Amino acid sequence: MNVEYRTRKDLPCDELYQLFLAVNWAAEDAPREIIDRFNIGFINSTFVFSAWIEGKLVGCVRVLSDLHFRSVIYDLAVLPEYQKMGIGRELVRRCRSACESSEWLVQTDKAKGFYEKIGFKENKDYFLTIPCKWFTM
Repeated sequence: MNVEYRTRKDLPCDELYQLFLAVNWAAEDAPREIIDRFNIGFINSTFVFSAWIEGKLVGCVRVLSDLHFRSVIYDLAVLPEYQKMGIGRELVRRCRSACESSEWLVQTDKAKGFYEKIGFKENKDYFLTIPCKWFTM
């Protein structure tokens, strides 16, 4: 299996949406307005890394960073049939290599074990949120 890793931010909206559907992070009945703008978060991120096999998007991750003190990983997703093959680990490695001196943060529940295996430690800080309009539809 030959995985090609890319740094392009403008991932194809339809492919990105299909990837998010596959990992249960998107609704099947999402309005076309959302699908057509599905890559906005990636375009506006500091770093984006994606994994491709035979021209198909199989994984991605995005990072918001101040490039010095803190970097936050968002939306690490790998198609289920390609999980446990090192793709997610490699995507995170590329993130950390892009800004080695930074503190790295990630908010997760289901993937906690994955992140712990690659060196992340649980933090007792609290995250407070105001939901975005797209999640209240």
